[in-house]
Amino acid sequence: MPTVYAIDPRRPDPALLERAAGLLARGGLAVLPTETFYGLAVDAANPEALSRLAGLKGREQGKAFGLILARPEEAARLGAQVSPQARALMARHWPGPLTLVLAARPGLHPSLVLEGGVAMRLSPHPVAAGLARALGRAITATSANPAGGPAPASLAELDPAIVAGADLILDAGPTPGGPASTVADARGRGIRVLRPGAVALDPADRPA
Repeated sequence: MPTVYAIDPRRPDPALLERAAGLLARGGLAVLPTETFYGLAVDAANPEALSRLAGLKGREQGKAFGLILARPEEAARLGAQVSPQARALMARHWPGPLTLVLAARPGLHPSLVLEGGVAMRLSPHPVAAGLARALGRAITATSANPAGGPAPASLAELDPAIVAGADLILDAGPTPGGPASTVADARGRGIRVLRPGAVALDPADRPA
């Protein structure tokens, strides 16, 4: 069974975030709160942890794990190119529930790449963002449910298989739920919304 720690969702204990980051650095898997639902986090640079996460989720073919970045500059290390339009969206909406798809750099784990793109966001949630910063690099951003199941807004809603497969649970009480992050493809000259969500892009976000 996983270790469960209570954590303040507004002012998380830095020492607890460091402890959780150390677990991720060793290949561990954590359940954590985000700005919408509970998610599953592993070190996005650890191939074994990513494979373990895919097995726990029962990940369908044709899907990839999104990422929560440690800092905005990390986008340029994961994406092959960050267009001026993408940079403008980052400045306008990050931290926030906007996931941007950039052309993936060669060498990223296959579970992070779909049709040549890698999806990323800078989370506004103090726990999710703080854990990525404590690790010093991106963590996965995927809901804490088996593929096809409902996303949990509380620990009581976690699937028993997810609980059994986790090493650590950060308990911040109920999460807000609501719409998932907006997903926008920022690889071309313009911006194409792939999944409407919490951020409504206006004409200023869609350059010609």
